[in-house]
Amino acid sequence: MFLDLGIEQIPETYQPPEGELKKVIASTDGGCDPNPGPGGWGVVLRNGQHCKTLYGSELETTNNRMELQAVLEALRALKEPCEILIRSDSKYVIDSLSDWMWKWASKGWRISKNRVPENLDLLKEYAKEVQRHRVSFEWVKGHAGDPDNELADSLAAKGVSEAGSSGR
Repeated sequence: MFLDLGIEQIPETYQPPEGELKKVIASTDGGCDPNPGPGGWGVVLRNGQHCKTLYGSELETTNNRMELQAVLEALRALKEPCEILIRSDSKYVIDSLSDWMWKWASKGWRISKNRVPENLDLLKEYAKEVQRHRVSFEWVKGHAGDPDNELADSLAAKGVSEAGSSGR
């Protein structure tokens, strides 16, 4: 089912594709310094022995936006439908994308007191992008020695650094 939001149609439920799909693991991270301020996101995509890294930045943003952006960029990087495990150290990302946003979508993208959720633009983009894939989430403890989480963190830090230096 889709919500009628004017021009574009945003899915209000998640309907993953069926059948055999390529398996991908995406480790994602985002950050800001300070928060809010210059921010960056990082992604490590793995399919078997293949590995691809991505990162980016924004001049003025928040930590949570960069965490969400990392997941969105991971999905956008996949050229075909995949079964993707998203590994994140952000409980906000996992709870928002696996549970809360679908409740908000079914209520016209409203949260308590009829407010609009933060980062609504990214949540709507995710709602569209995720339909191509079969997505699951795994929380990983940050800064605890997980190699791909550490790499995603360093990529996000590179984005923060680049955003900070270009904003001066």
